[in-house]
Amino acid sequence: MSLSGIQIYKLLPQTNCKDCDFPTCLAFAMKLAAKQVELSACPHVSEESAAQLSAASQPPVRPMAVKSNGFEIKAGSETVMFRHEKKFVTKPGLFLRVYDSESPDAIKAKVGPANDFAVDYVGIDLTMDGFAVQANGGSFADAVRAVREVSHRPIILIGGPDEIKAGLAELAEGEVPLLGCADAGDWQTMAGLAKNAKAPLALTADSMDEMVNLAEKVKEAGVNDIVLAPGQRSLHGTLSANTMARRLALKKNFRPLGYPIVNFPGDWGDPGREVTAAAQAIAKYSDFVVLDHFSPETAYPLLVLRENIYTDPQKPIQVQPGLYEINNPGPEDPVLVTTNFSITYFSVANEVEGAGLPAWLLVTDAEGMSVLTAWAAGKFDAERIAKDAKAFEVADKVSRKRIVLPGHVAVLSGEVEEEMPGWEVRVGPREAVDLPKFMKSVLG
Repeated sequence: MSLSGIQIYKLLPQTNCKDCDFPTCLAFAMKLAAKQVELSACPHVSEESAAQLSAASQPPVRPMAVKSNGFEIKAGSETVMFRHEKKFVTKPGLFLRVYDSESPDAIKAKVGPANDFAVDYVGIDLTMDGFAVQANGGSFADAVRAVREVSHRPIILIGGPDEIKAGLAELAEGEVPLLGCADAGDWQTMAGLAKNAKAPLALTADSMDEMVNLAEKVKEAGVNDIVLAPGQRSLHGTLSANTMARRLALKKNFRPLGYPIVNFPGDWGDPGREVTAAAQAIAKYSDFVVLDHFSPETAYPLLVLRENIYTDPQKPIQVQPGLYEINNPGPEDPVLVTTNFSITYFSVANEVEGAGLPAWLLVTDAEGMSVLTAWAAGKFDAERIAKDAKAFEVADKVSRKRIVLPGHVAVLSGEVEEEMPGWEVRVGPREAVDLPKFMKSVLG
C-alpha cells in the first residue's frame, strides 16, 4: 500500500505537537510518504492508524547509524535511484581500515593523519568518517584499543565471532559499531552478538539469492539493522550487486534487500584502483566505503565527489549573507560585492585573501545563485545591493565609500549610483582571478 502525504496526514493526530521533531503533522506526513522517516517518530498515533500506516512508515532502504563519542554516520533512507529525481538523503561514510596483524604503533601512525584530516570546502568541513578494524591473525583487542587511543570516530569491526566479542569489549558504553561480516556459516553467532550489542550487522554472500536467504534468517533472529556486503568485489561485480539490491528495494519494495550497503575498495590492494573503486561505490549506492590507504590527495577528491553527488541539485550551496572582512580591512579599503553562492563567495575571498589585500566583501542574499544567474532571475539588482548594504551597516564601517560590482553586471552601475548616493561605484573584472591586479592598478 502506498499512501500520499495528505492521506497519511488524515490518519495522524493533527495536533502539531512537534514531538516528532517536525513543525507540523503535515510536514511529518510528507516525510513519511517519501519514506524518509519512521512512523515510530510520532508518539501519539493511534493503534488503528498505525496499522493502516504500517506500509507507509517503512523507508524502502532501512535507516540506521553507527555512533561513537558524539559522532554519527547515518545510512539508508534513500528513496530514488538517481539524484535528479529527488536528492539523495544520506552521504556514504568513508572509513580507513587497519589490520590486527599490524603493530599498535603502526596502527596509530596510520589512523592519526586520517583522523586529523580536515579541509574547508566552500564552507563545508571535509573529514574522514571513521575506521575499520579487520581480523588478520593478530590481537584484535589490541588493534581496537590502538585505534581508540588516537580516534573516537565511529568504528567497523570485521572478523569472526571471537574477534568481534573481543573488539566490543574495548568500546565505550553507548557506542554503536557496525559488525561484520556474517556469512552462511556463522550468522547465528554473529546475529546473537549484534542483537546483544544493539549494533547493525553486515552480511556477505556471493549471490543475491544467497544474500536474500541470509538476510531473512538474520531478521527472523531478531536483528533489524542489517547491512549488505556483496561478495562480488570487482568493479563490474560491485556495480551489478549494488544496483540490483537498490533497484529491487526502491522499485519493487523488496524488503529482504532494503538495507544499506558496505563496499570494500581496499580489497584491490593497489591505491590507484582503490580510488577508482571507491569513486564508483560513492556514486552507485554504497553507504559505507572501506579503504586501505589514506592520503590527503586521494581523500579530498573522493570527499568532494561525495558532496557533489549528495548535494540537492535544486538547492545551491549557500553562504550566509553579510559583510565579511578580508585581511583586516580599514575604513579606507574598498567594498566588493558578490552573491551568496558558495563557489562565487570563496572564489572572490580566496583570490583577495591570497594576494594579501584588505577589503570588505558584501555578500548579498541572491538565494544561492551565481552572479549572472541571480541577475537574470532578478535576484541581484541595485535595489537589493543597496538594501543589504544598509542592513549590514556598510556605511558605518568605511569612510571612503567605494563599492566594486562584478564585471558581469556592469549594467547595474548607474542604478546602484541612484540607489546609493554618495558612493563611488566601480566596475570590477569579470573573473575573480583578476581581482588582485584590478585592486592594485585601478583602486590603488
